Amino acid sequence: MIRYALTRLALLLLGLFVASALIFLTLRILPGDVAQLIAGVGSTPEQVDAIRERLGLDTPLLAQYLSWIAGVLRGDLGTSLLTGAPVGAELAQKAQVTVPLGILSLTVALLIALPFGVLSAMRRGRPDGTALSVGAQTLAAVPVVWAGMMLVLVFAVWLGWLPAQGFPRGGWSDPGLALRSLLLPAITIGVVEGAMLLRFVRSATLQAVGQDFVRTAAAKGLTRTQALLRHGLPTVGLSIITVLGLQIAGIIVGAVVIEQLFGLPGVGRMLVADVGNRDLPKVQGELLVLTGFVLVVGFVVDLLHRVIDPRQREAE
Repeated sequence: MIRYALTRLALLLLGLFVASALIFLTLRILPGDVAQLIAGVGSTPEQVDAIRERLGLDTPLLAQYLSWIAGVLRGDLGTSLLTGAPVGAELAQKAQVTVPLGILSLTVALLIALPFGVLSAMRRGRPDGTALSVGAQTLAAVPVVWAGMMLVLVFAVWLGWLPAQGFPRGGWSDPGLALRSLLLPAITIGVVEGAMLLRFVRSATLQAVGQDFVRTAAAKGLTRTQALLRHGLPTVGLSIITVLGLQIAGIIVGAVVIEQLFGLPGVGRMLVADVGNRDLPKVQGELLVLTGFVLVVGFVVDLLHRVIDPRQREAE
């Protein structure tokens, strides 16, 4: 197990290194001149060159990349070109919105997918089971932006239960108000992602029901539901963990869009603004952190599989 964990950790670090190089090079081929943007419209070529030299943009790309990576290894993600603020500090501040939003969205998705996915499989061929399956397929095809606008129209405009946009200026100093402002965005992401996960839970449950050990348990006197809960769901859990890792990545992508729609001051909204402003140090720091988070989720999923599934440990 330790050897496997170290191997996966080495692959994680290698993935981060490759991702950092791709992020750095991709941002450097984008059109536009950061120094010209900072200097302004009426600036002279000399002023632009001075800014480029001050920011280190006149050095070779390899030197710029190595300088950035050296700072990352020290825990320094760089400094914003436009504001002069440390990138890490701004990320930590914006994460106070994005991280709770992601946790709430994942909670909503699981509350939808797990019980209704199993119920849809157990009621297969019956009207309620068919309705759940069709409803999940329909919701999974709905764009998250459209779902958000519909939920705003119903719960914010018509009913007035939840705020349509914004986040308290005091942040989490008032937890109730902050949580209330995140509910509608979290429901928006959670419903769409939950519908996608529901379809997989249904498929995995149907596969588990057809396993020999589940049928044997039912033949010994257990009902089909009891046999599934006691013997089938543990095998379903392994598959769900894998898909759940992919869903977390989907929630991150959804958060970028939803933060724009609901006016939330999170990492996603900051990333979109920084791309438009060509603030390269901030953008590359934000992308590296988001990529690292996704890779870490995959690393944790692999370890959980190794711990839960004895067959993988026996294969060593």
